[in-house]
Amino acid sequence: MIFLYLCIMYQTRTLHLGTLTLGGTTPVRIQSMTNTDTMDTFATVEQCKRLADEGCESIRITAQGVKEAENLDRIKSSLIQQSYDIPLVADIHFQPKAAEIAARIVEKIRINPGNYSPAFGDDTPIETGHAPSLHAPIIEKISPLLDICKTHKTVIRVGVNHGSLSQRMLSKFGNTPQGMVESAMEFVHIIHGLGFDDLVLSMKASRVKTMVDATRLLVSRLQAEGFDYPIHLGVTEAGNAEDGRIKSAIGIGSLLLDGIGNTIRVSLTEKPENEISVAKAILQSCGNRVFTAEYIACPSCGRTQYDIESVLQDVKQRTKHLKGLKIAVMGCIVNGPGEMADADYGYVGAGPGKVAIYKGKEVVRRDVDASVAVDVLMEVIGNS
Repeated sequence: MIFLYLCIMYQTRTLHLGTLTLGGTTPVRIQSMTNTDTMDTFATVEQCKRLADEGCESIRITAQGVKEAENLDRIKSSLIQQSYDIPLVADIHFQPKAAEIAARIVEKIRINPGNYSPAFGDDTPIETGHAPSLHAPIIEKISPLLDICKTHKTVIRVGVNHGSLSQRMLSKFGNTPQGMVESAMEFVHIIHGLGFDDLVLSMKASRVKTMVDATRLLVSRLQAEGFDYPIHLGVTEAGNAEDGRIKSAIGIGSLLLDGIGNTIRVSLTEKPENEISVAKAILQSCGNRVFTAEYIACPSCGRTQYDIESVLQDVKQRTKHLKGLKIAVMGCIVNGPGEMADADYGYVGAGPGKVAIYKGKEVVRRDVDASVAVDVLMEVIGNS
């Protein structure tokens, strides 16, 4: 109970990605990632536009090398020319030089601590002018990037992936949630010590439990040490179809319900545009944001005397634009009225071929013929 309380009380600082705010009291943001060749400017720009049109709020683009990092400028310029001023995030792989180029162009970059840490066997403390420091090689590599980010107001995400820890961390902690957190916290201390705090942190894993455990442990450590950096959530390599959606919903949703998470990415082996509706559904189900009407519907049983599945689909299609309303479609009056008590409107089976229409807890139309009941529901909603 104490651990849960700590998570719920985790309040983060507010960061700015261009005109987009992240963290603090702002809504949980939706991110996705392009799967085009970064050097194909046209294809990447077109996919970014489709993502933005679906409701994506920041877009990550791989910048695995210097030439890809440089091409981010063309991509960003083309998007702005077409009135798409959406924050871009450069995903940096192994080259610090690429990060330094990208940081001058995009609003945020993502780095992996494993790519900056000393290799195993190369972690002997070296002289820094005052005292030997194990962190000196990391500081030497990352300082130029931090200077650029300070100048250009670029946010950094320190993204730790299960399976990509440095050999030094693996040898001490193993490939564990603790190892992931220690890797992140080492960079937090280094970067904070160098006077940079525009940080976002993430713990990514393909196993839901690993991702959840690591993120909870990270937040506990951040709180204990007085840090308030926003958290990015995602189950990496979740797969596709039902598997990918279930894994993402469990992993991301569990943490959102803990009060953890400021930006999310649903990672599907599908076209990136498909990720946005899933992210919206997770956020709405967890009570973080509202995008459409919300629906309550019973699974039906032998008491249901109408085709509840087709009626629910019809109601959803005709009311999905009514953002914030809660609408119930219930099979019968036995449990229906009680279980839909917090709905704004209700469609409840009332016997063979008959339906009762509710507004709140009150019946406003009785014995409505089922053939016109959805029309009557829409009339009641429209007249309210």
